Amino acid sequence: MTTLTKTEDAPVPAGPDSFLSVRDLHVRFSTEDGVVKAVDGLSFDLERGKTLGIVGESGSGKSVTNLAVLGLHNPKSTEITGEITLDGETLTGAREKTLEKLRGNKMAMIFQDALAALSPYYTVGRQIAEPFIKHTGASKREGRQRAIEMLTKVGIPQPNLRVDDYPHQFSGGMRQRAMIAMALVCNPALLIADEPTTALDVTVQAQILDLLKDLQQEFGSAIILITHDLGVVANTADDLLVMYAGRAVERGSVKEILTQPQHPYTWGLLSSMPRLSSDVNEALNPIPGAPPSLLDPPTGCAFHPRCGFVDEVAGASCTGDRPSLALGRAAACHLNAEQKQTFFTEQIKPRLG
Repeated sequence: MTTLTKTEDAPVPAGPDSFLSVRDLHVRFSTEDGVVKAVDGLSFDLERGKTLGIVGESGSGKSVTNLAVLGLHNPKSTEITGEITLDGETLTGAREKTLEKLRGNKMAMIFQDALAALSPYYTVGRQIAEPFIKHTGASKREGRQRAIEMLTKVGIPQPNLRVDDYPHQFSGGMRQRAMIAMALVCNPALLIADEPTTALDVTVQAQILDLLKDLQQEFGSAIILITHDLGVVANTADDLLVMYAGRAVERGSVKEILTQPQHPYTWGLLSSMPRLSSDVNEALNPIPGAPPSLLDPPTGCAFHPRCGFVDEVAGASCTGDRPSLALGRAAACHLNAEQKQTFFTEQIKPRLG
């Protein structure tokens, strides 16, 4: 189970089974307009053999968090505080040589934009084989065979021929599959998948998700799945983390959050999804407004400018006090437990069908 705390809480020690531990993580970017608070006091644990789904709108801090785990932010323009440990080894502040030994080997990431992540100057096969050769000491011939094997696993037709193609010769979906093959080539213990199935049709999507499950079962890998597709999360993840404006607003098991969500933002995400049982002319229920600027995020609960339940909380707690996220199944919201249950049952659940 994922463990989260708010910034003001005392640090919580990592769980005994924690493989990846993130504690009070802050990521800030210096820009001409000011400092962007992209991640604002995030903590969680992930065990080996488990999958953590991270959901939230664009700009909520999902990808920024995981790029920090891999140490891929530019240190000249990024300030990172907090602590990140992988299998007991501290990653925050680690030397680049240390991170290079881990990236692509013990931890790897499937990037969302495969066209930008793949180099146009080298063949797809060479790019897949490179981390395998670097981390295992294999020969170029062995690396090529491994690349063909991985292209086969991710469903590329005629892999023995396509291994010598360049990225521009692949379709968008094929490039995404090649990116997945590159991430999996060394069987990483931690795999971060950033929208891994976005450019794929449903049949290939199912194949890729099955491949990730097979990797997890065979090697006990820990997986972080970043996605906007709650259907993918429902069938793949064990635990779920909902992020908004760089903060965690709700966490729990996938079943708990999808069947009994406790935060108004999570209610909004679920209500925005179309239903097969609904009338084709029925309007969706989008979340009003837009995510806040992280140059100057709202005080108190960051979601309060868009929340329809602010008036249900006495005083100015929503606008003035940042809600805490307690241990266990929890949501960072000033509504009490009875209110959450009542509003969900009477107002939200009927929308979900």
